[in-house]
Amino acid sequence: MLSIPLAPISLAPIPTAYPGGVTDQRINPSILSADFVNLQSELEAIASADLVHVDVMDNHFVPNLTMGPPIVERIQAVSPIPLDVHLMISDADRWAPGYAELGAYSVTFHAEAAAEPVKLARRLREIGARAGIALKPGTDPEPYLEILPEFDQVLVMTVEPGFGGQSFMADMMPKLRRFAEAKRASGLDLWLQVDGGISVDTIGIAAEAGADTFVAGSAVYGGVPEERIADLRTAAAAHRHA
Repeated sequence: MLSIPLAPISLAPIPTAYPGGVTDQRINPSILSADFVNLQSELEAIASADLVHVDVMDNHFVPNLTMGPPIVERIQAVSPIPLDVHLMISDADRWAPGYAELGAYSVTFHAEAAAEPVKLARRLREIGARAGIALKPGTDPEPYLEILPEFDQVLVMTVEPGFGGQSFMADMMPKLRRFAEAKRASGLDLWLQVDGGISVDTIGIAAEAGADTFVAGSAVYGGVPEERIADLRTAAAAHRHA
């Protein structure tokens, strides 16, 4: 179990609205599946989504390398929708605040890569970003239930982080349900995100288990993005968690 002091503090306001509004079931396309040579047009193609999911990998925490602050800064400058940054990097305590300072609407770091997750989440909120925490498939959710009020989003990975195009891990649904139960019991305004293998065939499974925020890469960019986003919304709505 984590032993983390929970002394009350006055948290800085966090973003609550952005151009286009926010839906109660969010579709966040991952640009990991986009054409990086034509990234601006690929961003414009997903303008009907809620946020753009930006995967930052360092070839250390995960065995893949994607992008860093300079590219994320440019994405922030040209994207028609806000940034949902997912940091798959080591030493998140050191590096995560910099992404919030770039203007990202949401910054999610991995529990496995943060020495002081509560302190880091508070710092992200102070800067003005939503603070998210991500858990790998093998990470026990129980130690994090008591510190949920410190976060605005929990990301339950439904694949091993590091690569796109993997198959959805349905055996992560008990973990997702555990967070959904804790959210409901506490009345928290907490987004529950899933990332990995999300498609029109799997999004309903995650929605029924309590997810309300869905990352989809190839399921969006593998066709006409606007149509794919609409199809995912319809599929998620049909299986909304009670």
